Amino acid sequence: MKFPHPLALLAGCILAAAAASYVLPAGRYERRDDARTGRPIVVAGTYHRVPPAPVTPFQAVVSVPKGMADAAAVIFLVFLVGGAFTVVDRTGALRHAVDWLVRRLQDRETLVIPVAAVFFATGGALENMAEEILAMVPVLLLLTRRLGLDTLTVVAMSTGAAAVGAAFSPINPFAVQIAQRVSDLPLLSGGLYRTVFLVLAVAVWIWGTMRYASRTRVAPEQAGVVAGTAPGARKTVVLLVVLATFAGFVYGVLRLGWDFDQMSALFFVMGVAVGALGGLGVTGTADAFVEGFASMAYPAMLIGFARAIYVVMDQGQIVDTIVNALFSPLSHLPVALSAFGMMVVQTALHVPVPSNSGQAVLTMPVLVPLSDLLGLSRQVTVLTYQYGAVLCELLTPTNAALMAMLAAAGVRYDKWLRFAVPLYLALFALGMGAVGLGIAIGLR
Repeated sequence: MKFPHPLALLAGCILAAAAASYVLPAGRYERRDDARTGRPIVVAGTYHRVPPAPVTPFQAVVSVPKGMADAAAVIFLVFLVGGAFTVVDRTGALRHAVDWLVRRLQDRETLVIPVAAVFFATGGALENMAEEILAMVPVLLLLTRRLGLDTLTVVAMSTGAAAVGAAFSPINPFAVQIAQRVSDLPLLSGGLYRTVFLVLAVAVWIWGTMRYASRTRVAPEQAGVVAGTAPGARKTVVLLVVLATFAGFVYGVLRLGWDFDQMSALFFVMGVAVGALGGLGVTGTADAFVEGFASMAYPAMLIGFARAIYVVMDQGQIVDTIVNALFSPLSHLPVALSAFGMMVVQTALHVPVPSNSGQAVLTMPVLVPLSDLLGLSRQVTVLTYQYGAVLCELLTPTNAALMAMLAAAGVRYDKWLRFAVPLYLALFALGMGAVGLGIAIGLR
């Protein structure tokens, strides 16, 4: 049997979600605006049935453009990043920079994977880095091809490492901090405990990535002569503009609270500036942008399709029903089994609810009263959310950033699963160990 095309897989998930709206009863939790998180959160114990809202086949199809509209900011970022870096590539500066780096890495190519993985894992831990990595695809692809590494290694040492960092992070503002706020825990509490397991998790991921890379190493791609490249001084200026853009990007995200709109604008300005400084002219710059837009059309479409799955389930009003049905049985289990059950349920729930922050405000208000009733530490309850929901970002097809990255790198989803599933299981076991140890030592 041939694994389905990612677009067909997501379309099948949309239809399955629509079919579920005919089978599962519609229900809702009451919600209230929470000043600490700035988001509406559910009110525990308020689940109730509502009139059925089955999603018709045509409404399921309509969910695709609705999903694209909901994810418009991310989709525009993908398009503008693709266009901007195609402009950079047209100047020849990017390829010359990669060639220079490869020459400096003589006999030290193995350093690329751990250094890159630590960098992206840090980004995941600090700010839940995901879609932003698409901006670096051109550089990473050029570098790894020149080093004889395949494209799956690119995804593993970037998006994969970032997902691991986000899942085991002590400070992730879009996951652990929101979950701690909802749980009435001090921010950054349990940070040292999480950091220990973060180091172990990143080490496991780096080991798996390097092991795969050593088995799939191919002959390095030779540097080619790029026709019409800019003079040496212009290449240097272009590279300085690119570096300044990334510096501004990091500062804007971490210090100014930038969202996808500001990131998109920054990369668009970079593309225009590089086109002018690289000597491409107005027409050459515009042609490069168009070529870049075309190359990113498929990843952008996957993002919209992935978002459409949640749109269908929300329209059918079955998301809260699934949450209530999955978590209710946990109240009858012993403490340790209940905690492990929370991890498993959080993992399963992350397929229809692919937003880390969205799942935190949806599930933590339900789990906190349950954990108090069971005598389970709220800190451990937050761990079950992190190691269940956020770690699932490595696998779930509804993770738009992962699917877009795989498409941009030309990696089949089934090939990614064959690589990632064994490492994911090892990391999930590590998370269960962290939860079990947290219960044993009374982590608060």
